[in-house]
Amino acid sequence: MKSSVEPSRRLPSTRVPNLFLLLSVLSAFISVHLWIPVSASAQSQAAPVGHTLTGIDVLEAQNFAPLAGKRVGVITNQTGIDRNGRSTIDLLSHAPGVKLVALFSPEHGIRGTVDERVASSQDAATGLPIYSLYGETLRPTDAMLAGVDALVFDIQDAGVRFYTYITTMGYAMEAAAAHHIAFYVLDRPDPLRGDRVEGPMLDRDRVNFVGYFPMPVRMGMTLGEMAQMFNAEDKIGCDLHVIQMQGWRRSYWSDQTGLPRVNPSPNLRSLAENVLYPGLEILQAGGVSVGRGTSQPFGLVGAPWIRAAEFAVELNRRAIAGALFEPTQFTPVPGMYKGELCEGVKVELSDRDALKPLQMGIEIAGALAKLYPGKFQAAKLIELVGNSATVGQLASGDAPSAIAASWDKDLEAFRRIRAKYLLYE
Repeated sequence: MKSSVEPSRRLPSTRVPNLFLLLSVLSAFISVHLWIPVSASAQSQAAPVGHTLTGIDVLEAQNFAPLAGKRVGVITNQTGIDRNGRSTIDLLSHAPGVKLVALFSPEHGIRGTVDERVASSQDAATGLPIYSLYGETLRPTDAMLAGVDALVFDIQDAGVRFYTYITTMGYAMEAAAAHHIAFYVLDRPDPLRGDRVEGPMLDRDRVNFVGYFPMPVRMGMTLGEMAQMFNAEDKIGCDLHVIQMQGWRRSYWSDQTGLPRVNPSPNLRSLAENVLYPGLEILQAGGVSVGRGTSQPFGLVGAPWIRAAEFAVELNRRAIAGALFEPTQFTPVPGMYKGELCEGVKVELSDRDALKPLQMGIEIAGALAKLYPGKFQAAKLIELVGNSATVGQLASGDAPSAIAASWDKDLEAFRRIRAKYLLYE
């Protein structure tokens, strides 16, 4: 087993502070001389622009040297672009000394638009096969890997354990190890910051496609860091290479990187939705809509049996830091409760730095169980929560604060493991 982190030696780091200085001076001039008003809430969420270079940007600067002479298969989708918006597929297909021979797509397909199983197909631009890893198989097969010397993974994830791109990477690493194929991760930011670890740990006996490795729901790691952790802790034995980012700090939200935003999947259409996603998505299995099939996915919680006004009062009474709740009605077009009028709440993200989305999700689950016993099925939250003790505490009516506190010991143990694989400050 061996792993390596490819250095980003060709890119002068002095450009980053110079850019910050220029932007700071420009911002100060505008605010002082042009008198543009800024609301208090906007000030609390202000996002200074960084100059992050992702793995594909660094690989370009290296003139694709790590892949020279290799027949490459790339696992990617619409999020695989460089800082200037050029697709990784296009860049690799024209890279000097590199022969791109196959494409692989995760859940939602190569363009990230499909919300169901995806069939393998052919890429019109390159004529290459697109092998679906969310169709008849979830893993690269022997036939798919025939003639491949190296697998390249370039996908932006959501920073959440049950987002399936993480598992697709893990399964591909296992296949690469079995076939003695080098595996390259073109690293990208954790969009929810790389310094936040939160939520219940996945029970080891519940490892599956929505939970590849025993870790909390919000792990605070990049895909490259997780790849190193999987490879070592699970003893995969993959010939792993991480093409490391430049100019990324763990304290950055994704809108502080200066990188173009690309929606990672059809229902994550903004950073605000991504921030709320880990806390709201766990609720759907219990029998509530979380806004799928509406214009506000992961901004709504509702069902035909909820009474909006009392639900909003109960949630606001709980004073959940970083979130406010407004009574509303909505009718999903596709998805759960399709065509049915649902009452519930609109979730407003008032302070993303203060919000603990998993604790918010447990608070909402507690409110649903209290107000609508027999309707909300807390036991079914095990599907994504992945922790039987947490679901048992919810079913028993334990206080959400006590449930969140019960995660502390496991989170501390995870932080010790995680620390061995972190690549960035």
